[in-house]
Amino acid sequence: MTAAKRILIVEDEPAIADTLIYVLNQSGYQTEHVGLLQTALSRLQTAAFSLAILDVGLPDGNGFDLCRQLRRFSDIPVIFLTAHGDEIDRIVGLEIGADDYITKPFSPREVAARVGVILRRLGTAHANKPAVTANAQFDLDSQAGRIRYCGQLLELTRYEFLLLKLFIEHPERIFSREQLLERIWQDPGDVFDRTVDTHIKTLRAKLRLAAADQDPIRTHRGLGYSLQSR
Repeated sequence: MTAAKRILIVEDEPAIADTLIYVLNQSGYQTEHVGLLQTALSRLQTAAFSLAILDVGLPDGNGFDLCRQLRRFSDIPVIFLTAHGDEIDRIVGLEIGADDYITKPFSPREVAARVGVILRRLGTAHANKPAVTANAQFDLDSQAGRIRYCGQLLELTRYEFLLLKLFIEHPERIFSREQLLERIWQDPGDVFDRTVDTHIKTLRAKLRLAAADQDPIRTHRGLGYSLQSR
């Protein structure tokens, strides 16, 4: 690792934080630790981090609220740590923009490994090919992370952007839910088919706001989804 990437750890239990700091430092990352939501928000607004590890339960709030606020100004990857393993918690965490979700107790080295996978994937995405236009109505700027549709800039979440970008780069190709989970989500084993359907639904709604008479995303029953080229 030529330049150490900075990881913000937001965790109010010192023993857990110390363990994460140790294993991440050993893996070549720089770490910073805070224990409160407001402190974390301030640091995320004023300093550059490559990834944030957020505990869901914090003394002055919860990690879900912090992630929602973070997504208003930053697209850095987020991993949630939580003592709760309920399915609804995992779905909420992933759908508000988290990249991974780990239930306590956990292996610190597994956390470090997941951090590495996320950052490598992000680096590959940033080194991607130039903008591609599969449909003349779309203007994809991969480097800036922006997509315009019918001349309008779309306000997309991380996963909506990645889904639409994949469709634009592969016009008419049908992607199954399993393929979309594998390509877009960090750990498809912890995500459910309906998560894909939910993101497709919200993406379609945003496309309709830009062009009410158009529906470029096709549903292929029993097969998956594709983007029609024009």
